[in-house]
Amino acid sequence: MKDGSTPEQGGFGPAEPMPPQGGGAAYGYPGPHGGYGYPSGTGPAEIYGHDGGYAQPLVTIGDITVTEDGIITPAGKMPLSGATWTVTDMSRTEEKIPTHAIVLAVVFLVFCFLGLLFLLMKERNTAGHVQVTVNSGGKFHSTMIPVYDPMAVHHIMQQVNYARSVSI
Repeated sequence: MKDGSTPEQGGFGPAEPMPPQGGGAAYGYPGPHGGYGYPSGTGPAEIYGHDGGYAQPLVTIGDITVTEDGIITPAGKMPLSGATWTVTDMSRTEEKIPTHAIVLAVVFLVFCFLGLLFLLMKERNTAGHVQVTVNSGGKFHSTMIPVYDPMAVHHIMQQVNYARSVSI
């Protein structure tokens, strides 16, 4: 082989990786100067807050978390006092006669007219989402929460009402 490698190595270079040059960390690991999304010289206490964490969450609505001292969103932390909360229900509930009820009504119509009572069967399907928006301290964040049940819409409304009562 022209490159000087041995046949056991397959002719593609040395079998073991070369040690990192300059004393840095190996490829794929953050070094002492940060990297891969970590700011240089910061530890977890400096990234997540001055005391190493946030207060206990009071309520979580989608990706919005309300604590005793603020509102945490993916965009950053907002002050809790004076926050404006908006909820928009964009869900819909459809009601229809299921296919099996129509089949049973036709089958039992031959025997007696009581088969028509199967047409009174209904099934309800809820689809859509609820939009929750918070505005505080000059920042704005909106989240869309999918709902599949009318009670889920009610639950989200109650969570936002609680967040409103805490942010007075």
